[in-house]
Amino acid sequence: MTNWKDIEFRSSSFRRAIVKGVAALALAAIAITPFASAASAQPLLDKIKNGEPIRIGFSNEVPLAYSGPNGEPLGAINEMTLDILKQLGTTKIEPVVTEWGSIIPGLVAGRFDIITGGMFVTPERCRNVLFTEPLMSGTSAMIVPKGNPDNLHSIQDVRDKGLTLVTGSGWTLVKDAKTVGVPEDKIMQVAGVAEVLQAVKSGRAAAGAGSVLAMKEIADKDPSVQLAEPFTQPVLPGLGALAFPPDQQATVDAVNAVLKDYVKSDRMISVLEKYGYSKAVLPDGRTTAELCKG
Repeated sequence: MTNWKDIEFRSSSFRRAIVKGVAALALAAIAITPFASAASAQPLLDKIKNGEPIRIGFSNEVPLAYSGPNGEPLGAINEMTLDILKQLGTTKIEPVVTEWGSIIPGLVAGRFDIITGGMFVTPERCRNVLFTEPLMSGTSAMIVPKGNPDNLHSIQDVRDKGLTLVTGSGWTLVKDAKTVGVPEDKIMQVAGVAEVLQAVKSGRAAAGAGSVLAMKEIADKDPSVQLAEPFTQPVLPGLGALAFPPDQQATVDAVNAVLKDYVKSDRMISVLEKYGYSKAVLPDGRTTAELCKG
């Protein structure tokens, strides 16, 4: 059996070089300035043709994209990505797990070839990566302590009561919270889903927001928290897509050609249902070009 965990960096010197490169790119991303060029000059379609492995990058978030017991890529978006790549001619995959905040710099630095994980298409991200057409929409949800002591049913409720909301660093819910008027000092940004849960359990935040299935997953497993139900969406749900380096337009075009028949197909719906999704998360008709304009 393939040991996926052996894929990551093989030498300390290589790790140091990558860390320095990613740090520099992260500063550029924070400034929201376009990256000049991707580190990966070889067309991805050529890598597929030559039988080279394709590296998919994602941050562990159940059930969208996460690692299995042996490091294998699991999750709805990862499985759909494998389906799409198979139609393009390859089953040779190397998963690379990284923190969400460094995932775009990691792509542009050439650490992996594709961002999976259902990243939402936003104008800011469109300046740095190329997105395919949307694969699915992302409704959000909120967890609160058991019993919902603050009676919270929307991010606006958190705002109105002057409480703290926790969400993932770089998640679109940071922007959503700001859009509805939550002050920056009341938005706690953490590394991922596990940290969202801990912030709510410890009382450092009154509520935690994330994708509906991620929040449901932790609420189902931890009796000290629950979903805030009913919950009012803060803004129109985002649409998630695969992301590629800026020099891979031909690859994006090829993936989009596959998506025309794949999106909403029986195969895709079976993958969604396998991970607990319903047809409600299928794309709503908005295009990537529209989403990039904002």
